[in-house]
Amino acid sequence: MLDFELSDEQQALRATLREFALGEIAPFAARWDRERLFPADAIGKLGRLGVMGLAFPEAYGGLGAGTLSFAVALEELARVDSSVAITVAASVSLGGAPILAFGTEPQKQQWLVPLARGETIGAFASTEPGTGSDVQGIQTAATQAPDGGWVINGTKAYITNAGTELSSFVTTTAVTGQRDSRRKELSTFVIPVDAPCFTPQKPYDKMGWHASDTRELVYADCKVPPEAMLGDKGAGARVFLATLDGGRVGVAAMAVGLAQGCLDHSLTWANQRCAFGQPIATYQAVAFQLADLKNRIDAARALVYRAAALKDAGKSVTEAAAGAKLFASELAVHAADVAMQVHGGYGYMEESNIPRFYRDAKILTIGEGTSEILKLVIARQMGLVTTV
Repeated sequence: MLDFELSDEQQALRATLREFALGEIAPFAARWDRERLFPADAIGKLGRLGVMGLAFPEAYGGLGAGTLSFAVALEELARVDSSVAITVAASVSLGGAPILAFGTEPQKQQWLVPLARGETIGAFASTEPGTGSDVQGIQTAATQAPDGGWVINGTKAYITNAGTELSSFVTTTAVTGQRDSRRKELSTFVIPVDAPCFTPQKPYDKMGWHASDTRELVYADCKVPPEAMLGDKGAGARVFLATLDGGRVGVAAMAVGLAQGCLDHSLTWANQRCAFGQPIATYQAVAFQLADLKNRIDAARALVYRAAALKDAGKSVTEAAAGAKLFASELAVHAADVAMQVHGGYGYMEESNIPRFYRDAKILTIGEGTSEILKLVIARQMGLVTTV
C-alpha cells in the first residue's frame, strides 16, 4: 500500500519553509516582480537551508529526502511567490534530476554538488521556437567532431535559469542522427553556460513569473568535449520524457501552493471586508466559493503527493504526474480567479498581490506540457488509441 502521509520530518520541513517564505520572500516578492529582479540572495539562502539538495543523495551534497519532501518545499514557496518556486523547481527537477538519473560519476560531482548547495543553478533546454512537447520536432543538431567532441547548432526557446549570475549549466537535447524515416536520433548534452559560442539572449518580457529568468538560447558552432554527453548516444528521448515526469510533479506542487496562497489571501480579506454591515465571509455567495476551493486544493494536494510518493518508490509516474499537473494547474487558474472576485476592486490593485498570483497562474497550464498534451498522455496510459 502506498503511503504518502507526511512524516514528522516533512511536517517540520513545511513549518521551516513557511517561516522562511513569510520572512525572507513575502516582504520582497512584489518588488522583485515589479522590477524584474532575480532573487539570487533568496536562492542562496534556500541552498544553505538545504532546499536545493532535498531531492539529491548526500553523496552529491544533498539531504536525500526525496521527491515528496521537495514537493512540500515547492508548495510552500509558491504559496508566497511563484518566481522563486520555479527557479528552484527548474534547477532541481529539470537541470539536476537528469544528471542524477543518467550522468556519470564525474558529471554528478561536477554539476550536482554545487547545485545542491545552492551555489549554482541549472537549466534544461528542449523547447524550441517551433516545437514544445513534440520532441521529434527538435531541430537543434549536434555533429561529432574529429576529436570525438560535438559541435552544436540551433536555438532553444523559453528556457528557465540559463542567464543569471548563479547559472552554471544547461542540459540540452539535440539531434545526433536519424533512426528511420520517421524518427530522429536524439542525445543529451550538459553544456556550461560559459561555453564558447553559446549565447543566452535577453530575458523575455513575460506576462508573469517576472522575477524568474527565461530566455532564448543560441548555439552557434558550440563545441563541447565527448564527456559532455549525458547518458548514451541516442538516449535523448528517454532523458527528455523522464525529466518531464519529474518536472510535472514539481509544477503540480507549485500549482497547489499558488492555489493555497490565493485561498489564504481570500480568507483574510473576506473576514476583514465588510458589506451591508457584516464581513463578506458570512455571506454564502463568498463562503461557499471558498469552501469549494479548499476542497479542491485538498484533492489536488493528494494527487501531487501520490505522484511524488510513486516516484520515491521507484514506480512509473507518467500517468500520475500528468494527472496531478493537469488537475492542479487548472485549479490554480480557478483559484486566482476566485481570489480576484472575492477581493473585488482591491484585488485589481497591484498592492493586493492578487494580480501577481493571477498572472503567475496561467503558465502552469502550459509549461511542462499543456493541458491538452497531458490529456493525451493520460489517454495513452489508459490504452486508448489517439492521434495528436
